[in-house]
Amino acid sequence: MALTTAPGTGRQPGSRQSLPDRRSRARLGRRVRDNVTGHAFLIGAMLCFALFAWYPMIRGVVMSFQRTRRGETTWVGWDNYVRIVNDPSFWTAWKNTVYFTLLALVLGYVVPFAVAIVLNEFRHAKGYLRVLVYLPVMLPPASALFLFKFYVYDPSDAGLFNAIFRALHLPTSEWMQSSTMTMPAMVIASTWMNMGGAVLIYLAALQNIPGELYEAAELDGAGIWRRIVNVTIPQTRLILTLMAMLQIVATMQLFIEPLILANGAGTQDAATSVAYLIYQHGFFQNDLNGAAALGVIMLVALGGFSAVYARLAARQD
Repeated sequence: MALTTAPGTGRQPGSRQSLPDRRSRARLGRRVRDNVTGHAFLIGAMLCFALFAWYPMIRGVVMSFQRTRRGETTWVGWDNYVRIVNDPSFWTAWKNTVYFTLLALVLGYVVPFAVAIVLNEFRHAKGYLRVLVYLPVMLPPASALFLFKFYVYDPSDAGLFNAIFRALHLPTSEWMQSSTMTMPAMVIASTWMNMGGAVLIYLAALQNIPGELYEAAELDGAGIWRRIVNVTIPQTRLILTLMAMLQIVATMQLFIEPLILANGAGTQDAATSVAYLIYQHGFFQNDLNGAAALGVIMLVALGGFSAVYARLAARQD
């Protein structure tokens, strides 16, 4: 008896699939496996963020509207925020934090960019110089700050800065024991510790600038300063804008510098920052609800600043 074929296929029933069909099924299987693998990694990352980042933030917001006494938690509305804002230390901490941020923009933002411009001009030993600049970043922050506290800012003859000032016949300073020099001293230490990463980022941006632009500027008679203003800064404006925002957000969270260099508050509360005030409320005063309220205020302030800054940067672009 003759075999019949399946209608519209041209193949006999029970025959093997054609080679293109098998290849398409294999490609589909690979795509499904890749998508499953990618989503599995994505779900794992989302769970980590939800557990260790988003949940603590949500929990902190909830705690800021509560009060816990003797194991009993009650809702108190805005009472914690009113109490925190009426605390004189609140405004002192914000004043010190903003002052530190402004000083860091003058020193900690400009100096790394200037160092990157200088290093970019070197033709030899570039790798060695980059390692030398990045070396302080590899030190643990606590170790670096203790180094500054006991060997650089020591008000006696053993302090490095005072020894240099005496050799130059300049007046010395008590540094961390002085209410006027506390913030500048912390900015210097923070800049030395953290500028290595910023310098490498700026170097990467500088090396992407076409050399023809500098050659054209030189042919027009532009000096070093004009080349920096008219070529370097415009060509790195995007990374400069981003680094400025990151610098402000990072410096507003000032904590470890006053904790180690100034033993917390410093002379006449000259080193008290918002982050250190949160630490005081939570661990010294056992006021977790007040600490949560202060943390939410700081979160809203930094979030609002970041949103406005990003909006202005987008309009400028």
